[in-house]
Amino acid sequence: MLAYRHQFHAGNFADVFKHAVLARLLFHLNKKDKPYLYLDTHAGIGAYDLRHDWAQKNAEFKDGIAKVLPGTDAPATLQAYLDCVRKLNAKGPLRYYPGSPLLARALSRPLDRLVLNELNREDCGQLREVFTDDRRVHVHDMDGYQSLKAFLPPVERRGLVLVDSSFDRKDEYKRLAEALSEAHRRWSTGIFALWYPLMDWRDVENFEQRLINSGIRKMLKLSLSIHDEHWTGSLRGSALVVVNPPWGLEDDAREMLAWLWRCLAGDGGGYEVSWLVPE
Repeated sequence: MLAYRHQFHAGNFADVFKHAVLARLLFHLNKKDKPYLYLDTHAGIGAYDLRHDWAQKNAEFKDGIAKVLPGTDAPATLQAYLDCVRKLNAKGPLRYYPGSPLLARALSRPLDRLVLNELNREDCGQLREVFTDDRRVHVHDMDGYQSLKAFLPPVERRGLVLVDSSFDRKDEYKRLAEALSEAHRRWSTGIFALWYPLMDWRDVENFEQRLINSGIRKMLKLSLSIHDEHWTGSLRGSALVVVNPPWGLEDDAREMLAWLWRCLAGDGGGYEVSWLVPE
């Protein structure tokens, strides 16, 4: 059983960044009538109670979703994500935060298929309870990287893979780069979104260089930081590398991240939208 539990960090600024981009990726996938697969390699429990003792311990959501949700001037590119959070809290003030599985179910369509993987058995049990009556959602107690071998390529031939590892194990950057290379060989036309923390600059630089050296084309890097590079406290920022990003995502991301950065940081840190590897 893994030690990492996302309940401690649910709704923090990194979640807001990641899930806002996820929602927009699904928006673009929905433009075509053909079905797709959504594969979540590290799915968690689906939804998080922000009044839980673990969430309250550091109350990271106060510097995340709690700052963003009241915004009345959010761009249209963020509305689907924000509406999902609001709907989950329709009966009162902010208490619940949707993880990526709940967002994917809310924003995908009846013809689409969701495969959710969670290695922690207790969390996987909770995840199954959330989706017990939804036949298009399949929950597996499986290592996230193994799921890339088990479920790719999909029969739908279209889709999105979110790889959101906890980074609580040594050499996670290396494992992530290797997993992408193998998954891309299996399914070169799929959209892959890889989340990673911006911690030690050497680890991040080495990871990104591994991706560049992999030979994979069309890799868009998105990042959002609320602290500057010299920050020595907790997480200063996080990033997503999106392989085969849909047309329009680059412009969407610039608009979304500019607004999110103003809400979440305002002066420290920054945001980036750039091509790690062009087409």
